[in-house]
Amino acid sequence: MTGEVKKDVDLLVIGAGSGGYVAAIRAAQLGKKVVLVDKAELGGVCLNRGCIPSKALISASERVKHIKHANTMGLKVSGEVQVDMPEVVKWKDGIVNKLTDGIRTLLKGNGVEVISGEAYLTEAHIAKIKIEDEEQIFSYKDLILAIGSLPVELKSMPFDQKRIISSTEALQLQEVPNHLVVVGGGYIGLELGTAYAKFGAKVTILEGSDTILSGTDPILTKTVKRHLKEIGITVITDALVQGGENTGDEVNVHVQVDGKEEIIQGDYCLVSIGRKPNTGKIGLENIGVVLDDQGFIKINNKCQTNIEHVYAIGDCAGGDLLAHKASYEAKIAAEVISGQNSVIDFQAMPFVIFSDPEVAYTGLTEKEAKEKGYETVSSRFPFQANARALSVSDADGFVQVVAEKNTKRVLGVQMVGPEVSSLIAEAVFAIEAGANAEDLSLTIHAHPTLPEPLMEAAEGVMGHAIHTLNKKQ
Repeated sequence: MTGEVKKDVDLLVIGAGSGGYVAAIRAAQLGKKVVLVDKAELGGVCLNRGCIPSKALISASERVKHIKHANTMGLKVSGEVQVDMPEVVKWKDGIVNKLTDGIRTLLKGNGVEVISGEAYLTEAHIAKIKIEDEEQIFSYKDLILAIGSLPVELKSMPFDQKRIISSTEALQLQEVPNHLVVVGGGYIGLELGTAYAKFGAKVTILEGSDTILSGTDPILTKTVKRHLKEIGITVITDALVQGGENTGDEVNVHVQVDGKEEIIQGDYCLVSIGRKPNTGKIGLENIGVVLDDQGFIKINNKCQTNIEHVYAIGDCAGGDLLAHKASYEAKIAAEVISGQNSVIDFQAMPFVIFSDPEVAYTGLTEKEAKEKGYETVSSRFPFQANARALSVSDADGFVQVVAEKNTKRVLGVQMVGPEVSSLIAEAVFAIEAGANAEDLSLTIHAHPTLPEPLMEAAEGVMGHAIHTLNKKQ
């Protein structure tokens, strides 16, 4: 190591993902001298190895699906669709690079100093940052930890980044696998497995519980399960993976199903069984930050840890591991540090799964609402009755509105169907604004469009649905 240099800053942000870079920009806007440090790329996991690249692959695979089924619209496509994975990956990387460049420009424009290096906390208000062959000492007044999460590894089948892979490697495959084995039926495994199935791979999903997308309302997953079968994906539930090995050209996965052990062979095995906080090697113990039993950093409603000048946001702080939650918390932490009276205070968090069809939900399910003591009324409107969904040949699924029976206040919305990842925003706003079903039903929606089913479902809650039969309340 070369000489140490001590620098004083108002705010040190560690981690340049969806939380970190947003926190850095907001704090700089509020007049703070900010240093943002990350050992990897700007944008973090979401932009480089998660949300964005996976959705690019999903989008490309959806194009393949539509081309293959174009004959239903009278469009004759001769020959097989050729998927050139190196070119697909190159296109995907181009999107990532464009967005990364945009973040770099925003940080520079807001006066944030960005350092590519590895940070380690040595004592209160002091951090060492390793930058190539040099180590610099930083003194900070406030600290925001935005250090994210990592894929959980199976001890019996550790990642080798070749045949036994995480989602990171799955996004960089240079070929469409003949057979992709996916361990884990959560949203990451399901999304990537579905994408590769549409590209032409045989896909087998092994899920340890009795259902895919555990924790998601069964009324939504029912439609997804049917589509998985139509795509040709094999789903095996109650499958207990015992281990696996890379044999060179393929991987053998040992799994116990109904008490019997089987060996499932594939080109690759994607292990996607969850994520864990990336809190182990940064020196949190040196400054006394308290973690919970799972290793997540404990915070209050101002994103403060047990140490007043140390904040944590995003995946490392637990709760729902969502990029948009990290960005939300980022602004709160930056504003609290700048003297504003900001707190975590939301009524509805959007959840989106880019399956086929897409799933989105927010607020309370009908079951959850009843468990909280609400007397509820709900109404469901099918995309089969929506002109726009039919005209784009993507009409499976529905929108459901759950409301309080007496006031008709919207408590939750569940969707499965075309582009519901975009449609959920209106539902989140309705809940945040304290809207009732009448507010939604009286809001004029353009015709023919996909958002109309939310209005139609709200009309059903009011008991005067037009394009579907009203159910007895």
